[in-house]
Parts: sequence; C-alpha cells; structure tokens
Amino acid sequence: MDIPISSRDFRCLQLACVALGLVAGSIIIGVSVSKAVAALGGIFIGAAGLGLLMLAYPFLKARFNLDHILPNLGNLRVHPHPAPDQGEGRSNANGNKEGVRSSLATVSRTLEKLKPGARGTGEG
Repeated sequence: MDIPISSRDFRCLQLACVALGLVAGSIIIGVSVSKAVAALGGIFIGAAGLGLLMLAYPFLKARFNLDHILPNLGNLRVHPHPAPDQGEGRSNANGNKEGVRSSLATVSRTLEKLKPGARGTGEG
C-alpha cells in the first residue's frame, strides 16, 4: 500500500527528525553523568547534523553548482617531479646502487677507525 507524499511534506519530516535528534542529543548530554552516555548524546547530535546536511544538499548544490566541484576533488593527486638524469651511459638504478655501496664503505671505514686498538685512531 503506497501512500503518496509530497516533496514539501517529506522536507518537513526530515526537518522534524533533525530537530528531534538535536533536542534529544542535547538533553542526553545535559543530564548525563557518565562519559558513555554523553557519547551517546553526541551520536544523536552527529546523526542530526548528517540529516541537516542531507536536507540542505539540494540547496547547496543549486547555489554553489557542486556538479563541477565534486568530480574534481577525486582528481587531486600529487605528481612528483622526476629526479634529474645522472648521466648518459648510467642508469638511475646503477647510480643508486653505487651510491649506497660508497656510503656503506665510508661507514665501514669509520667504524674500523673507532674500534679500540685499531690503527689510525690518532693515539700516540
């Protein structure tokens, strides 16, 4: 059994639900003693806020022309700039491996110098 409802009646029903959610959430938070009950009131207020957003969406869409804004939000991406080429005959992967090997060799030499009794510690 379908009962026809007008758009105006539907909007009034939505607004009544939003108002009821705000009032119920405010009362629950106001009289609550524990934090868990206050969190429940926050859930009521959050649901009412979502309902208000759903109620206002057609007006916001008409006012700000959201059809052009919303699809572009998904296309926001970071495009990193490629590193400058390190030479004609050298690939980037080989250059990176050689740089790591050079750094490891430098660290190894430094650690050898710091060992007690090693030559080149500067004692003497």
